[in-house]
Amino acid sequence: MAAAVPLVLLLLPTTLMAASAASGGEKSTHIKLYWHDVVSGPSPTAVPVAQAAVTNTSKTAFGMVVVIDDPLTEGPDLKSSKPLGRAQGTYVGAGKDELSLMMNMNFVFQAGEYNGSTVAIMGRNAVFDAVREMAVVGGTGAFRMARGYAQARTHTFDLNTGDATVEYNLYIKH
Repeated sequence: MAAAVPLVLLLLPTTLMAASAASGGEKSTHIKLYWHDVVSGPSPTAVPVAQAAVTNTSKTAFGMVVVIDDPLTEGPDLKSSKPLGRAQGTYVGAGKDELSLMMNMNFVFQAGEYNGSTVAIMGRNAVFDAVREMAVVGGTGAFRMARGYAQARTHTFDLNTGDATVEYNLYIKH
């Protein structure tokens, strides 16, 4: 029986932490915003920095690495909507047979209630799916220790320029 006592003592801190989270020590936050990926014009916010030397990838962007500093706004119109921050990071063409991106970005809030906080998002983005889900894997400030998910829905996509506006719904536990 003496061997059982140390096991109980080891499990006690984990049990207390779980009880604390269940008793309301954790918040749930939903944020809806718009992500603007501007690849055209004199001041793009998404810039390709590498492309694999592979043939037949023009339809899927397989092997392309893009660095982003995309605006985040309250509404879908980039020119008239209230700015909320920036999406900074990368996306990589990861689908050989379909346009699928590996997203790795931080939503950096620069206005409003979450000014100074960030949310880290990572995951697969099958661009032509109606709804894409990616993981919220962390954050800072108000979102320290964040976890959850982000749902992306294409709002507009300009076939001529390649510019896109995507509605993001973030569901965050923190």
